[in-house]
Formats: sequence, C-alpha cells, structure tokens
Amino acid sequence: MAPRFLQSLVPRREKRNGGGTLRALKSLTFLQILQFITGWLAWTCDAFDFFCVSLSVNTLAADFDKEPGQITTAITLTLLFRSVGAVIFGILSDRFGRKWPLVANLAIVCSIEIGTSFVKTFTQFLAARALFGIAMGGIWGLAASTALENLPVELRGLGSGIVQQGYACGYLFASVINLTVVPHTSHSWRALFWAAACLSSSTAVLRALTPESAVFLRAKAIEKAHGGHAPGEKTKIFIRETKAMLKAHWKLCIYAVLLMTGFNFLSHGSQDLYPTYLETSKGFSSHSATIATMISNCGAISGGAIAGWASQYIGRRLTIVIFILLVGAFIPLWILPKSFSALAAGAFCVQVGVQGAWGVVPIQLAEMSPPAFRATFPGVAYQLGNMISAASAQIEAVGGQNFRTTVTVNGVKKNVPDYATVQGILIGVVAAYLIVITILGPENHAAHFENAKTAFEEGAGADEMEDDDVLEKPRSIRELDGKDDDEVA
Repeated sequence: MAPRFLQSLVPRREKRNGGGTLRALKSLTFLQILQFITGWLAWTCDAFDFFCVSLSVNTLAADFDKEPGQITTAITLTLLFRSVGAVIFGILSDRFGRKWPLVANLAIVCSIEIGTSFVKTFTQFLAARALFGIAMGGIWGLAASTALENLPVELRGLGSGIVQQGYACGYLFASVINLTVVPHTSHSWRALFWAAACLSSSTAVLRALTPESAVFLRAKAIEKAHGGHAPGEKTKIFIRETKAMLKAHWKLCIYAVLLMTGFNFLSHGSQDLYPTYLETSKGFSSHSATIATMISNCGAISGGAIAGWASQYIGRRLTIVIFILLVGAFIPLWILPKSFSALAAGAFCVQVGVQGAWGVVPIQLAEMSPPAFRATFPGVAYQLGNMISAASAQIEAVGGQNFRTTVTVNGVKKNVPDYATVQGILIGVVAAYLIVITILGPENHAAHFENAKTAFEEGAGADEMEDDDVLEKPRSIRELDGKDDDEVA
C-alpha cells in the first residue's frame, strides 16, 4: 500500500451528472466570460512587457554599451520589487473589490511602459524596470481572482490553465512584435514598449467597463441589509481579520512561498535567457531565436490548458507532478541538439511541462488560500517566490562565464558561455525540488471559496462562510440538480 501522503494526491472522485465540463461551459453568462477575459488579458499585458527585456538583451546591451549580464540586472530588479506591488494591490483588492484596483494597476503599468520607451541612460532604464516591478506585482493576484472566482467549480481547473497561459501568450505576442515590427523601425526595442502600452491601456478600459465581481457585489448587498459599517470601521475590521488570518495560517504562508520559489525558478530559469542562449551558445540569429521562442510558447499554451483541465479530474498536485516529470524527461532535447528543428522541438516539449505545471498554480493557490484573502495571499506568495528567484537570469549569466563551449559562426570558432549546461543543471535541480514540495503540500480540491465572507466582514480571518440563505447563486452547476460536489462515486 502506498504511503498516505501519496494516496492523498488523488482527490475523491466527484459524482458527475451528465454533461460535465461541456454543460458547465454552456451555463456561462456573458458577464462571467467577460470577467474571465479581462483577467486573462491583464496577465497577458504583464507578461508582454516583462519579456520585452528578455527578447532584447543583446540589443539593449549594444544600445547602452553594457554586457548582457549587466542588462539582466533589469530583470532581477523587476522580480525583486514585484512583492511590493502584490502586497499593495492585493490588500486594495481584498478590501475594496476587484475592479478599480485592477484598473488603476493597469493604468500605472501603461504609464511606466511609455516612460521606459523614452529613457536615455542605463540608470534610467533600471529605475523604470524597478518601478514596473511594483506595478507588475499587483497584476497576477487580481487577474487570477477576477478570472476564477466567478466561474463554476467544474471550470476552474481549465480556467486556471488558460488564465495562467496569458503569461505565455504575452511572451508570444511580444515575440511576434519583435519579429515583425522591431527589425523594420528605427526605434528598435522601444517599439516593443509602445505596443505593450497600447495593450495595457485597452485592457484597463475594458475592465473599467466590466461590472464588479459578483462576490463583492453580494458582500455589499449583505452589508447594506444589515445596516452597513462606516468606511473607517470596515478598515478596522479588515486589519483585525488580516491579523487573525496570519495567526491561523502562518505555516501555510511559509509553504506557499517555498512552493512559488520553486515554480518561479523553473519558469524564469527556462525562459528569461532562452533567446540569449540560442544566439550565444548555439550560434543562431536573433530571428531564429525569436521563432524558437514562439514555438516554445505554443507548447506552453497547450500544456497549460491541458494540465488545468486534467487537474479537475486527477487533482492539482498529481497533475503538477506529472508535468514536472515531463520537464525532466525532455531536458536532454532542450540542451543537446545543434539543429534548429531539434532545439525548437525540445523547447516546445519542455514548455509543455513547465507551463503545464504552472497552469494548475492559480487554482491550487486560490483553493489553498484563506478564502477571504485570495487576492492578497496568492499574489504575495507568488511574488515573494519571484523575489527569491529574482537572480535566476544572473545566476545563469554568471554560470555561463564559468561553463564555456565553442561554436562555429560563419566559419570562425568562438569561445562562448555554455548556457545549455547551466540551464540543464538549474532546471533539473529545481524540478526535483518541486516534485518533493508539491507531494508534501496540502490540497483543497474543488473548494467553494466564492461562498466565503469577504475580508472586510467579521469572521473572514477565521475562514467563515456566508449563511446559505444569503447566497443567491448555486455553488456549482451540479447543485442545479440538487447534487453537492462532496458526493463521491
């Protein structure tokens, strides 16, 4: 018999009344779809801007007369400051609602993107990227909660995979602009940031036109029915319940940060310097490196959607473990070949695994979190993990200075950094770490967190749920037939 902690990887099987995922999809309203799209778009905007730097490392180095390793400092600064934004915007979202904090966050992102495009010195560039880190840090928690909390339980796994791959879509869109626009404009890398600003501003307008999350509308209606609280009193309640939550869940906080540290090392270690790796260690052109990046992101998008959907049936943690094992299996194909086609295939397969595992993260964190704080808790855990893994690009850059290889470019042999070996070691070690910590962690599969009290209500810090008689909507599509999710086959 397998140990108890291994048996727990597979959740209790839900009794499904014909239709399952398709029936739940048909039940979606236009508003639920629109709220999901705005969450997905917000995260896509974030990723688009972040990867503008990764795609332009060598160009930026030439423009600012710096070494590529120095340019990666900008990536590190962005990751370091993301946790600050997660705290600020996460608290605002859990206290005041999903809508306007996200609109403000996107507007700030847009402003910084425009400012970045006009910097003249490397110091100004670093300052702009640090500020962007603060703005970027707020997006993920708000985007994930906006997208997922309004979906039926049956669709949250699939929704998690799709919304998380806004990250890969943002990378893909940035790659397309880098391939089709940047080479044909005298503004070079700055055109990437102008395109990013257009996407961010459009998403902010769309979110401003979309109604508030039903969870917060319900909380306000309940509060009004009970006579309401003064704004100052609501803030006091929020602070009190936050303290209660931290006291009750401090171990969970530590675990979530450790989990997200591993995940962020896995994604940034396999993506941030990937174009530089192909150009430097394999001798490919910037054009070919961008094409390979686009192929890898197609793998990421497909992997995220498949894994998110699968996690609804076989569990969140088991799905994560399976897809991380895929990463380990394809590391040789990622680093050993010399031909473009084989390397691109390796990138596709590795990113199926990396972003497949990542596709489960939004819903795993949302279900694991104290339910009243599912913007702040996942966002801060995610970004603290980012902060710890912030040096991943620089670790690879420094590793490349110590691991060297020889490539032939135009008939001339060159001694270059061996990023293949460095990335292979880093990804392999992190994958092993993630498998262990995922297996040992908790899972609250198919939790009805949308029924929890909001963070400005009494009892929120103790994870209290609203009374059934004040809930207007079914907890899931199965309850339309009088069936509860906790029924087992």
